[in-house]
Amino acid sequence: MRVTPLRPRSPALAPFISSMGYLEGEFPHGRERVLPSGTVQLLVNLDRDALHSAPDGLPPIRTGGAALQGPSARPALVDTADQRAILWVEFRPGGAAPFFPGPAEACDQLVPLDAVWGRRGPALRERLLAAGSPEEMRAAVEAALLAAAEPPRPDPALTAAVAALHRGATVADTADRLGWTTKRLARLFSAHVGLAPKRFARIRRFQRLLSAAAARGEGDWARLAAECGYHDQAHMIHDFRAFAGQSPTEYSPRSAEERNHVPFLQGDDGTAAA
Repeated sequence: MRVTPLRPRSPALAPFISSMGYLEGEFPHGRERVLPSGTVQLLVNLDRDALHSAPDGLPPIRTGGAALQGPSARPALVDTADQRAILWVEFRPGGAAPFFPGPAEACDQLVPLDAVWGRRGPALRERLLAAGSPEEMRAAVEAALLAAAEPPRPDPALTAAVAALHRGATVADTADRLGWTTKRLARLFSAHVGLAPKRFARIRRFQRLLSAAAARGEGDWARLAAECGYHDQAHMIHDFRAFAGQSPTEYSPRSAEERNHVPFLQGDDGTAAA
């Protein structure tokens, strides 16, 4: 398996994109859990014209090979065969809004790119298939995004709110810092992020927990829970089960760098075990 990071060269896109890359190779496992991060991803499968997702508690979703993964509030099972040759763009929280309409409507959904971009969706996949290198893929994606929103402009209030909630500020404190009501903050998040501020804050706290665990390389979950802002270990375990579908001690990601991808294996007795 080989991952090629692709960094946007256009300064206009830098405030909106968290990461971009191209992954190519085979996986030893057939399925994996993808854990929620509160962000939107553009996914283009260059191996076959299909993408699959099964969000926990929702019907399975199948689309063509170019799709928008909306902000997730729950784990989802995905087919690793869809990742044999895949390009992804992960947007910063709220960063997809200038390029794609209606992120709120895409929560926990895998949306065909042609449903939001019309003909430009399949055309982007065709351009990527014709590209001779990952660098040409990067250029094609950047051109498509800039054509969809020229020039994109960041929203300072949204940027400040996202940063505050990510750091662990409460929804009420975040609204107060902006001089807003909590209802106005909720409207902003609904329109641009696709998640309620409280749910977003919970997911980002969970992400801080995973980052801390990966950085420390240790399993002292009680200490990590306290450092990441949980009231107690029981509260942390509750969120872990909600967002990872398993307990902290069962959690074993694909790698420290890919902590939101957890191999999903079939137990010998026929029960699923991660």
